[in-house]
Amino acid sequence: MRELRSSSFWRAVLAEFLGSLLYALLGLGASLRWAPGPPSVLGAALAFGLAQATLVQALGHVSGGHVNPAITLAFLLASQLSLPRALGYLLAQLLGALAGAGVLYGVTPAPVRGTLGLSALHPGVGPGQGTVVELLLTAQFVLCVFASFDDRHDGRPGSAALPVGFSLALGHLFGVR
Repeated sequence: MRELRSSSFWRAVLAEFLGSLLYALLGLGASLRWAPGPPSVLGAALAFGLAQATLVQALGHVSGGHVNPAITLAFLLASQLSLPRALGYLLAQLLGALAGAGVLYGVTPAPVRGTLGLSALHPGVGPGQGTVVELLLTAQFVLCVFASFDDRHDGRPGSAALPVGFSLALGHLFGVR
C-alpha cells in the first residue's frame, strides 16, 4: 500500500490514462469513414500501430507505456507488476479509452460517426472463431511486448516502440476483416 502514496505511482497511472485516451482517439478516429467506399484496413492498422509505437516511446519511461489492458494483465501474471499498480493502470486505461471515445464523438460530425470505429465479426465468422483469432493475435502482441522489453536485450540497438507498433499493426491487418 506504500506504493499508492508515491508520486511515481500516480504519474504512471496518469500516463496510462493519457495514453489510452490518445490511443482510442487516434486509432478510432483513423477508422472512421470520411468518404464513401469500404473502410481502409491498412489505414486503420497503421493508425493503431503508429499510435501504439508513439505512446510507448513517449510514455514508456513513466509507466511502461502499456496502454492496452491485455499488456497490463500479462505483466501482472508474469509478476512484473504489482497488483495495486495493475489495478490503477486498468482503471486508468478504461477511463482513458472512454474519454478518448467521448472526445472523438464530440469532434466528429454526426454523418461521419457511424459506429465510431467499433468493429464487429464478419458475417461468416462465428463467435468461437472470432475469440480464437483474438486470443492468437493478443498472444502474438503480448509476446512481442515481452521480447521487446526484455532486459537481456540491452545490447540491441533501437527501441521497443517500433516492434511493438509493428506487432499491433500486423495484428490489425490480419484480424480487422
